[in-house]
Amino acid sequence: MIKLLNDIRNAENSISNNSKIINTIVVLFLGIALGTFSKYLDFRQAELPCVLMAIDEAFDIHNFLGRFAIWVLIALCISIYSNSAIRASVNVFAFFVGMVASYYLYSNYIAGFFPRSYAMIWFRFTAVSPLLAFVCWYARGKSKLAFILSALILAVLFNMCFVYGFGYFSARSVLEVIVFSIGFIVLKRNSLRSSALMGTISIVLAFLLNIIIPFHFG
Repeated sequence: MIKLLNDIRNAENSISNNSKIINTIVVLFLGIALGTFSKYLDFRQAELPCVLMAIDEAFDIHNFLGRFAIWVLIALCISIYSNSAIRASVNVFAFFVGMVASYYLYSNYIAGFFPRSYAMIWFRFTAVSPLLAFVCWYARGKSKLAFILSALILAVLFNMCFVYGFGYFSARSVLEVIVFSIGFIVLKRNSLRSSALMGTISIVLAFLLNIIIPFHFG
């Protein structure tokens, strides 16, 4: 435990306070931009420029952004590439505050409606996101614990990206396939064998989670 605390402290001291603040502000504004863009696609879909309309029709982007997988992937990347577990918590929380606030402020004051029940799901998710980010940061390590965390995270992402049951299996969309692939790359291990083993274990865990928690946050 003492070693763990020292590692966190050393990681925290490896960048200046100004850099920490700037990084968090950048992440916050990224969340605001993506939350606003997501609601804009949802609300102004019929008014989109031809290019965006064609892209949205081909990839169903506005529904894709309304599901959890892409946001979990972004949060995972922010966590993994943060300087420490504490920074991961701060940055991911800032991202979700910006994204969720901009999305529902746009919904309430521009679109003219506020979906309270759906918003509460996102508010709760935002509230617990610092803890989840703190844990996810350790998946970047080389230990057995990091390996298990990586497999578990990938299993959760698998269940967000694919739907399956007895006799059927399909991806929610091609975009979710891309999300899962990027998640695998972000969490990959040092060797091809270890990465393949992680992927295999994650699928087994995904099937087990599907039995225990069949709701995938899709």
